[in-house]
Amino acid sequence: MSRIEIYTTMLCPYCHAAKRLLKSKQQNFTEIDVTADRAGREQMMARSDGRHTVPQIFINDNHIGGCDELMALERAGTLDTLLEG
Repeated sequence: MSRIEIYTTMLCPYCHAAKRLLKSKQQNFTEIDVTADRAGREQMMARSDGRHTVPQIFINDNHIGGCDELMALERAGTLDTLLEG
């Protein structure tokens, strides 16, 4: 099973959608809530080439992107392969 990390904020609908998709695939993930965590947000930005929006999703330390990119992988039929990793 892959190691998944997702940087989120509490009120972000895209974060909730990304987590819902991962849960529907019975994937465990580590959620890093950066709502009030400046150091966590800076870490997220460093890992994602300066992206400051949430969610930012990493699968096996590879930056996937945000919710749109995660959903695009699902539509393309390649997400399951990444999650098998």
